[in-house]
Amino acid sequence: MAKPVDRSTAEHYVWGGVSDGWRLLDRDDLSVIEECVPPGGAEEWHVHAVARQFFVLLDGSAVVQTTTGDLPLRAGQGVEIAPGLAHRFTNPGAEDVRFLVISSPTTRGDRQPSAAPPLR
Repeated sequence: MAKPVDRSTAEHYVWGGVSDGWRLLDRDDLSVIEECVPPGGAEEWHVHAVARQFFVLLDGSAVVQTTTGDLPLRAGQGVEIAPGLAHRFTNPGAEDVRFLVISSPTTRGDRQPSAAPPLR
């Protein structure tokens, strides 16, 4: 039976020592995670071999860095990251960023570290 889910009922975790995540939907074929990244927070560079991801900002502004270029985003905007594209989510701003990351299939077991690209 379907039932509502939100941060108060979802599994919570902390990543990078400062960022919060809530697993709103955690299935093998689809994952929906809400995350909050404070100013200066960033992921490590990584790549997914199989998972396709869509990041959509709910509050704030951020930059999704990829090996093909930086993608600045503001609230209401999103970006698709195809499998095989090395990337990382960053918050270079002065306010928290809240966003959803939707992955199909799940990224569990599909995340591999990637070297940062050379400076452009």
